[in-house]
Amino acid sequence: MLRRFHDLVLQRQDEVLDLIQLENGKARRHAFEEIMDVAMVSRYYANTAADYLKPVRRHGAQLALTQVWELHHPKGLVGVISPWNYPLTLGISDALPAIVAGNAVLTKPDQQTPFAALWAVRLLEEAGMPAGLVQVVTGSGAELGTPIIEQSDFLMFTGSTAVGRNVAAQAGKALIDCSMELGGKNALLVLDDADIGKAVSGAIRACFSNTGQLCISIERIYVPAALWEEFTTRFAAAAKAMKLSAALDYSAQMGSLISEKQLKKVTEHVDDAVSKGATVLAGGRARPELGPFFYEPTILSDVHDGMEVFADETFGPLVSLYRVDSEAEAIEKANDSPYGLNFSVWTSDPKRGRRVAAQLKAGTVNVNDAYAAAWGSVDAPMGGMKASGIGRRHGEHGILKYTEPQTIAVERVLPMGAPDWLNPGRYARIMTAVLRALRHLPGVK
Repeated sequence: MLRRFHDLVLQRQDEVLDLIQLENGKARRHAFEEIMDVAMVSRYYANTAADYLKPVRRHGAQLALTQVWELHHPKGLVGVISPWNYPLTLGISDALPAIVAGNAVLTKPDQQTPFAALWAVRLLEEAGMPAGLVQVVTGSGAELGTPIIEQSDFLMFTGSTAVGRNVAAQAGKALIDCSMELGGKNALLVLDDADIGKAVSGAIRACFSNTGQLCISIERIYVPAALWEEFTTRFAAAAKAMKLSAALDYSAQMGSLISEKQLKKVTEHVDDAVSKGATVLAGGRARPELGPFFYEPTILSDVHDGMEVFADETFGPLVSLYRVDSEAEAIEKANDSPYGLNFSVWTSDPKRGRRVAAQLKAGTVNVNDAYAAAWGSVDAPMGGMKASGIGRRHGEHGILKYTEPQTIAVERVLPMGAPDWLNPGRYARIMTAVLRALRHLPGVK
C-alpha cells in the first residue's frame, strides 16, 4: 500500500502542489519539498517496517535457561495534530508509520491548511488503505485539541513550545505517551575555513526557505571576525536579489507569509530591533504590491539581548548576524538558548564540522547543508533537545513509538529464585559465584 501511495504522490504531485501553494502561500520549490518528504517516508517504511515490528529474541535472565521475546503491539488510536507550515508533510508523514504499525489515525491539520491532508487521505485509500483507517478532522485547536487527546492512545504534536507544554500536560493527565516537535531559535555557524560562496548560498536556503516559516529554519548566524565583511556583504546582496512571487510555478525563490498574524510578528520583531539600535543589512519592508502578506528576506546586525528578536522565535524571513572571535565562542553562543532543534555548520573540513557538531546541543546538526540533509535522512532520528521537543520522528524511533513493547519470558528448566529443595542461603552463595563468573564471560550481556 505504501509503495502504491508513493507512486501516486509522484504521479499526481501537480494537484497537491497547487493546493499547498494556494492554502499556504509558499513558493513551489518549497512545496515540492513536501512531495519529496512524503515519498521518502513512504518508501522507507514500506521497506523497513516489517523488520522493525517483527518479534526479537532477547537475552534471558538465566543463561540458556530463560527464553525471551520482545513483541510490539499497536497503541490503538494515534492522534496527529499538525501546523500550517508544512501541511502535507506534517499532516500525513507522521501518520504513515503509525498505520503500518497497526494503528488507526485521527489527524487534525491546522484550520488554515486542511486541504493537503484531505487530498492525501483520499490518495491513501486509492492506494489500498481501508477507508476510515485515517480520518481528518478540521477546526480550531482550541476546540478540538482536548477531545483528540482524551480519545487517543498516543499523540504526535508539531507546533509551538508554548502550546506543546499545554498539550503535554493534558497527555500526562490522560496517561498517554506523546511525541512533540516544538519551536526553535536555530543557529548557523560559519567557521573560519568555510567556502564563503557555499556558506552564503546555504544561509539563503537555511533562513528563507518557506519564507522562514520552518521549525528547523535558521534565525541566528555566527560569523568569524576575519570573514565578517565578505560574508555579510555577499549574504545581503544575495538576499536582496531573491525573487518573491505568488506564481504557481518554480520561478519564485520565496513566497508569502501565511497570514496577517505572521506578518505582524515579523514586522514587530524588525521594528523593535531597529528602534533599539539594530542595523538592517537587507530587507526590512513589507511588499503589499506582491500580495497582502509578503515581507522581504531580512538580515539584521547589531542585535543584542534587549531586543525581542534576540531570543524569541520569529518564524518568518528574518535572521540576525553575530560577529565572533573564535570557534569556541560561536559554539557557546549557539548553545546559549532554551531551544535545540536544528543547527548548521559550514567548513571546508568535514572532520572539523563533525567535531563542532558534536558539541552543539541540538537534535540535528547539518554540516555544509541548511536542514535537508538531516531531515531527508529518514533512517536517522529527527527531533529536538531542550524546549524544542520530546521524542523523535523517522527511523526506528519513528515507528516503534507507535507501539507498546511486550516482553515474554519462558523459563525452560529452573525458576528464578531458590527451588524448594535448596537452602536459600546456599542458593545465594551459588548465585554469587555464578554472577561473578558471568561478569568475565565473553558475549554475556
